[in-house]
Formats: sequence, C-alpha cells, structure tokens
Amino acid sequence: FITSFLAKKGYRVDINALDSIIDVTNKWYTNEALPFHKAMTVNGESYDLERTNFAKRLCADDANLIECAEINASQSNEINDLINKVLDNNNFKVMYRKQVEQMSANGTVGAYIRIDNADILDDGTFINGEIIIEYCDTLNIVPLTVIHNQIIECAFTGHDIEDNKDVYTLIIFKIENGLYKCENYQFDENGRELVDRTQIVELSDVKPFAIMRTAENNNMKMKGYGYPKLWSAIPCLEIIDLVMTMWKRDLDKSDKIVLINEELCKRNEEGEVIPPTKEMKKIFVQVGREKLPDEKALYQEYNPTVRIDEIERSLELSLSMLSMSFGFGTKKYTFEQGRILTATEYVGDKQDSMQEINKQRDESIQYIKDIVHAIVYFYNINNQSNIIVDEIKVDFDDSYIEDK
Repeated sequence: FITSFLAKKGYRVDINALDSIIDVTNKWYTNEALPFHKAMTVNGESYDLERTNFAKRLCADDANLIECAEINASQSNEINDLINKVLDNNNFKVMYRKQVEQMSANGTVGAYIRIDNADILDDGTFINGEIIIEYCDTLNIVPLTVIHNQIIECAFTGHDIEDNKDVYTLIIFKIENGLYKCENYQFDENGRELVDRTQIVELSDVKPFAIMRTAENNNMKMKGYGYPKLWSAIPCLEIIDLVMTMWKRDLDKSDKIVLINEELCKRNEEGEVIPPTKEMKKIFVQVGREKLPDEKALYQEYNPTVRIDEIERSLELSLSMLSMSFGFGTKKYTFEQGRILTATEYVGDKQDSMQEINKQRDESIQYIKDIVHAIVYFYNINNQSNIIVDEIKVDFDDSYIEDK
C-alpha cells in the first residue's frame, strides 16, 4: 500500500531493487535460511546446509576500516561542543558504526532529523524541543527524485504497534519552490490512511535528511540505491556454506566402528549377544561369525575418512575469491602457516584495501556533513538562534590499519 500511495503522489518506487536484490542481501546479512540452504541426500532425505554467517563477518570488517573517531563541526569550541552533544545524545558514533555494516550489506542507509516534545507557538514556530536523529536502514528508504546520482527527494517508512495493532508511517521529504516540505502519513494494519494524523510541515532549503551509500559504482538498475556489496559475494558465500556442511557431515559420521565376531561376546540370560564391556557399546557392532569381511578375523575396525585436505583447499580458494569479490583484495581471508590471516595483519602489511577505504570515507564525510547541517538548521529554529558552522572535519580511527 505504501507503493500505491506514492504512485498516487506521482512517484515510482523501484520494487525490483527492494524485493529481488536488497531483500536477498539482507537475508544473507541477517543469516536467515534461504532456499539455497535446503538440500537433499541421494536417498531423498532432506536436510539443511550449515549457515556460517560469514556475510556478517565481511560487513563488520568493512565497518572497522571507516570507524569515525571525532567530528569537529566548528572552530568555535562552544558551537562544536553543542553539535557533538546532540550527536552524543543520539548515540551517533555507535549507530554510525552499525549503519556502515548495514550499508556494506545492502548498499544504502540514511537518517532524518525531527524535533520531539516541542512547544508549538501561534505563528507555527516551535521552541524547547529535543533534536532526534532517526536512523534508517535500506529497507526503510525509498529514493523519490535522483539527479546526477544525488537523492534530492526521499521517503522513509516505519512500523509501530499501538494497542496490539500495526501502525505504519510514511514520511516524504519533497521540494516545492526550492524549499523542503515534510509530509507525514500514517496507515493502519489494513493499509487505510489515518487522515486525522497527517502532518505537513514547511521547512527551508537545508536538506533535512542524509543518505550514505557504498562508494562502488552501482552497475545494476537500482534507482538511487547504493551497490549492495554482498551481492557480488553471494556465490562465494554459498560455497563456504557448502564446504562447512561437507566438513560437519564428515565429522558427524566419523566415529570409529569395530565389527566384532560373536565368538568374543558373552550372552545374557535371554541368549542375546553383548559386547565384552559396557564402554565398548559406543564403538562396537556385533555381527555373526559369518558376517565379517574376513571370516577368520575375530574383529575388524572401520575408520571413516574426514576429507580434510579437500576441505582445506576448497575453503582456501573460496575465501580468496570471497575477499576479492568484496573489494578486500585476494588475501584478506586466507590460510597462511596453518592460520587464517585477517583484518589488522592484512591491511597493515598489504595496502590493497586502502583505495576502497578512501573512496568510502568520502561518502561517509558527506553523510556526516549533511546530518550536522540539518542539526544546525533545527537547532536555530528551536532556540531562535543563528549559529553557523565552519568547515566540518571528520577524523577516522586508523588504529585498525596502523598502530599509533
């Protein structure tokens, strides 16, 4: 119903991007079971493949490389402290870190600014409100107007529960006569608009929302959305889950078995054959004297094989391909001298990822700048002030790459 409502407003929503691409990458990121994980044995018995959750590891390592350490919003200490207080009150650094992870998975994250608990004056202005940053993941973002790859108009969706009933929110930020307008709509669980809750607020030329996307060029038809980096990694993620499933199934059936001739066994009062000791029941299988492979043998061991060499080689190749497909070079996840080399060790010595990092940091800086500018705009209205921010500088945490 959100799509239909936006269509009536004259906007086209890229349903294919949300349903066919972003929904798939999000399921890999959240480690949900996919149709791929349903398998069947040669005897027709169904079973589930292992889910290693390696997609989460990829996105977490990506976020480590663009960790935000400090934001300097003004040369004035007073103004800088004011901006950082608003950011701290909204848990910005923690949420930014989580958003970078989600962005790596699904390509796009965003935020918009609103005022909570304000006193509305007769002239429509407000005071004494609290500045709130609403953080949104890809599934809650709908680009509406995109010019030169920049999202100019955007909608955000939300979901809440009131009196055990679903309530859906749609917020549209649009431009009219060069100024932003915010339209807030709510719908019940059946998709009917709650007309009495509709709010329309006139804003200024300052963009009240911010969007952060992956820096990698999106070569797919996804209007306004960033490229979901997990999309390229899915074939390798599938191979890793297959390899781990093979390894686990080999280990599940790797218990040693001993076939024992009944001549070595005692019999109970009912005449049933029992192994020599109770402990031997764990590994001994009693067979008749004519059933052993060698009729003259009293016992014979069977040791199932764990295909460790094949598993290690398959895992090595799939990890290298996975690392390359995600933009980390070919050796971020690899076996060296019997161990897996990751993160600081790799990035500190091999600089294959630095170009990717710098591109993404530029995107992150613009995202943070847009949020700061929106905070300043709402702060000035809320406090009837006129503070101005100077050049906004963002310092990233490089301790993950080099030891300071």
